[in-house]
Amino acid sequence: MLTSIQRLLLVQKVPIFQELRDDFLVRLAATMEERSFPAKHLIVRQGDEGRSLYVLAAGSVRVHIGDYELAQLQREDCFGEMAVLDAEPRSASVTTLEVCDCLVLTQQQLYEAIDETPDIAVNIIRLLSRRIRELNQQVNRVGGNAAAVQTREAMF
Repeated sequence: MLTSIQRLLLVQKVPIFQELRDDFLVRLAATMEERSFPAKHLIVRQGDEGRSLYVLAAGSVRVHIGDYELAQLQREDCFGEMAVLDAEPRSASVTTLEVCDCLVLTQQQLYEAIDETPDIAVNIIRLLSRRIRELNQQVNRVGGNAAAVQTREAMF
């Protein structure tokens, strides 16, 4: 169980909460549910409805679509930012690599936080933009490798 100070120190380091007032972060962190998951546990499944954002307090997770790994996340990272915003089905699955502790922010809590502190929305946009750039780089690497294989096959 995290103390209120540990919660504050954690959320201060999460990109979407950076540069926000401490008094606001103390209140926000206090409302977030703390959850623990065992190793190799599927926290969210691609295609399932999602209305929560998870902040990793301890441990690491694997973000994946089927067997294809998109990313590994660790303490101070978050996931679920797309689903918590639009309540659309989860775009990827997240599985723990080890025992993990998370703070969970619901969609309702996030919307109330955005009403009070609109800068959160800007930070979420920055995070989503960074994730899109990373995904584009992965697609380019995979596409580049496929083109190289096709070129080699055509040469021989």
